[in-house]
Amino acid sequence: MMAAVAAVDVFTGPDAGYLALFSLGPAFACVTGSIRRALLVGVLGLLLCLGVSWHDSLLGTHRAAVAVLSVAGSTAAAALAATIRRRHERELADVRSVAEAAQRVLLRPVPLRAGRMRIAVSYTSAAASARIGGDLYEVVPTSRGTRVIVGDVQGKGLEAVETAALVLGAFREAAPDEKTLQEVGDRLERSLNRRLSGEEFVTAVLAEIDADHTMTLLNYGHPAPLILRSNGAVEFAEPALTAPPLGLAVLGPEGPIPHQVELGSGDQMLFYTDGVTEARDSERTFYPLADRAFLLDQDDPDEALETLRQDLVMHTGGPLHDDAAMLLLRYRADPASL
Repeated sequence: MMAAVAAVDVFTGPDAGYLALFSLGPAFACVTGSIRRALLVGVLGLLLCLGVSWHDSLLGTHRAAVAVLSVAGSTAAAALAATIRRRHERELADVRSVAEAAQRVLLRPVPLRAGRMRIAVSYTSAAASARIGGDLYEVVPTSRGTRVIVGDVQGKGLEAVETAALVLGAFREAAPDEKTLQEVGDRLERSLNRRLSGEEFVTAVLAEIDADHTMTLLNYGHPAPLILRSNGAVEFAEPALTAPPLGLAVLGPEGPIPHQVELGSGDQMLFYTDGVTEARDSERTFYPLADRAFLLDQDDPDEALETLRQDLVMHTGGPLHDDAAMLLLRYRADPASL
């Protein structure tokens, strides 16, 4: 840029008055460069300004003095701006580190197996810079079977993360203690009622895997889990009645009624949040989860879930606009096939 200014000034002569434009060099250098680079570009701009002033026989004139002061001032401002930018970058890096640590505590690794169930999980946050969001999941082995929760907190940001932490903490305490899945749900409801206010809520699906691999489900206003049968058939585990999300029980109707799903060898159940089914492409078309369920038909559940996640990202053509959590359960009658 400064070379172009020098060339134009030499070509057009001293009357055009391009000397002050040398200040653009350090001004742009601070946008992405370091403090040192901004100062080096500023010194180079100053030398070019003096050289062109000498060529134009303007050294010692008011015009040259103003141009030199402009370049010097821009260099000082560029160095200050680069200093502030680098400080903000370090602060952002610290925030990301804290967010990643919080995410690891909030969403701990789930067990790879529960009885004859193989488990895989995937989480993609819409807040890519923070890597943290309001979707939640947990798998807790108990003496009564394995209990699962997948949910989605209304809203985004730190408040959503705080609410997700509250739900997960309550579930981790209630799942091993309560006799029935409904009692677990009631305990979550009470915990949220003490914390939430206004119209805040959490959609969630609670599941209990029995010893015979019958799945008992409680759906609190959440998207119904997808079932991929071993023969390739796809269905959704829709509840008979729609129930309100957690945190809105006082508004009625009554809470969800447990319903059961029988899983055979080779069947899979996918729990997910609405960040999956509400993801849109450039033509505003929702992601066709049922049509893409065949991607889960792979030997390794983790690879299958990652393939589905990549297909979801390809559908949107860019970053997701909402958090997307997926938890896959695969039943195998033969333990050797897990």
